[in-house]
Amino acid sequence: MPLLDTRNGKDLMGTFIADLVLQILSFVAQNERENIRKRQAQGIAVAKAQGVKFGRPEIMLPENFGELVREWEKKRLPLSEVLNVCKMSEATFYRKLSEYRLLQQR
Repeated sequence: MPLLDTRNGKDLMGTFIADLVLQILSFVAQNERENIRKRQAQGIAVAKAQGVKFGRPEIMLPENFGELVREWEKKRLPLSEVLNVCKMSEATFYRKLSEYRLLQQR
């Protein structure tokens, strides 16, 4: 597009036109971003109204989690076995263990 070619028009008028076109394109892009965000927010609101859950599903603790933790702390169960029974990763186990201990203190 010759209007945007800044290599040829180094004069004042060429620079002005290039800046003007750039400002117009910037304005159009900004408006489009705002419209996209509005449509996204509307879609999220509709989905939430219909009961759609967002985010990663919560990992539920097994009913015998406290017993597994006590056995693990007493070195009667290896961590790998506790992780297999709980069906969670090591990082998730330690995070859930921390949450569990906080709940037990209350």
